[in-house]
Amino acid sequence: MNQDSYAKMLTAVQAFHDKHQFRETGGEEMTYRVALMTEELGEIAECVTKGKGKEALAEECADLFILLIGTAIAADFDLNQAFWDKMEKIQSRQSRMINGRIRVSEFKD
Repeated sequence: MNQDSYAKMLTAVQAFHDKHQFRETGGEEMTYRVALMTEELGEIAECVTKGKGKEALAEECADLFILLIGTAIAADFDLNQAFWDKMEKIQSRQSRMINGRIRVSEFKD
């Protein structure tokens, strides 16, 4: 079964929120969600810095992605549209090498 569409992912995360009554029990409160995303980002960092395998990294990235989709649900914005709007914006940005690594940003010289 093809599970590649954003709409299917959004529906699955919404069903998860509904099942556990996130809206009614504080699971959609923004500072709580930021703390959860910070925790997941730490787990991603642990995968990288401790040399864990690709499967562990993929699982932690999926956890963060699910939290990002859930945050869009909780804050009532269209993450899919926000993604494409941001991609269009960053495509016009310049890149620079900084300390031997590429950086794409709105540089303020």
